[in-house]
Amino acid sequence: MAEDTYYQWARRKGISRRNFLKFCTMTAAMLGLDSTAVPKIIKALETNPRLPVIYLSLQECTCCAESFIRSAHPLVSDLIFDMISLDYMETLQAAAGTQAESVRLKTMKDYYGKYILVVEGSATLGDGGVYCTIGGMTANDLLKECADGAAAVIAYGSCATNACIQGAYPNPTEAVPIRHIVKNKPIIDVPGCPPIAEVITGTIVHYITFGEIPELTSLGRPKAFYSKRVHDGCTRRAFFDAGQFVEQFDDEGAKKGWCLYKVGCKGPVAYNACAVTEWNNGVSFPVKSGHPCMACSENNWYATSTPFYTHLADIPNNAIGKNPDELGMVAVGAAGVGVVAHAVATAVTKNSEKRHKED
Repeated sequence: MAEDTYYQWARRKGISRRNFLKFCTMTAAMLGLDSTAVPKIIKALETNPRLPVIYLSLQECTCCAESFIRSAHPLVSDLIFDMISLDYMETLQAAAGTQAESVRLKTMKDYYGKYILVVEGSATLGDGGVYCTIGGMTANDLLKECADGAAAVIAYGSCATNACIQGAYPNPTEAVPIRHIVKNKPIIDVPGCPPIAEVITGTIVHYITFGEIPELTSLGRPKAFYSKRVHDGCTRRAFFDAGQFVEQFDDEGAKKGWCLYKVGCKGPVAYNACAVTEWNNGVSFPVKSGHPCMACSENNWYATSTPFYTHLADIPNNAIGKNPDELGMVAVGAAGVGVVAHAVATAVTKNSEKRHKED
């Protein structure tokens, strides 16, 4: 029931007070808040009712929903479902047809101005929106109807934030981001293909605690998750700085875990928390497991990141302060100088020792 507070739900589920406090502390850290925010989060989750959520699926492939159901960092693996009152989600709900739509309409009426709308997938303008219809309504009409009573809208995934694959040339359905349709509500963009599920958890907790959406970047993304590049926290960053690059996926560098920039990694231009939060309960993320970052969180990524396994022609605005293609040569040159210097020093030392013995 949405009337339950988060703490009441947690206790009924057998979650200890200690683990509840750990979750509050972890969430504060995840959002980039200092320790003074922890008591506020605790109080909010102890006193506020669970937040109703309507989850729409428009033009998409469901990879975002697959990520959503695998949130691992909260108290338990299914917390993201029980923590919120997930009232409508076509992919998961048992109800269908009139029964399902009646639940959505009831939530919109009973919690007008209080529910969160999560939207996965792009809207479509082509031929009046007929390329995506749900329950007899075009996706655009459904989106506008649900957004009207929402407290805020979370555009979840790159399809929702920048139209992604559907929006790539030639874009036959005239796919557009959610921002192009919803104009009168706070919109939080959570890009990625798919995005990280914990971003929604953190965003909702922030909203419940402070009564407002979290601080956003200039592109409308939660700053706590999208203010740093994947490159900045990458486990292979040391190899980049040393000029050690994988040239082919089966070469010696690949076996040693060297930097993947030259085989297509777009980490230097991708702003996301993948390298910090990671996936599958913090086990790994694409670069760590041996696959280049595709910068799927960036606008128009499907067009700008292809061919996927060809490296960037240049890194915009000299963002990392060096040219990777020349870096390896510089590193090799520096190593060569070091070898020569070491050889000279060794020769001088040996000659000195020899003269000392002769004397």
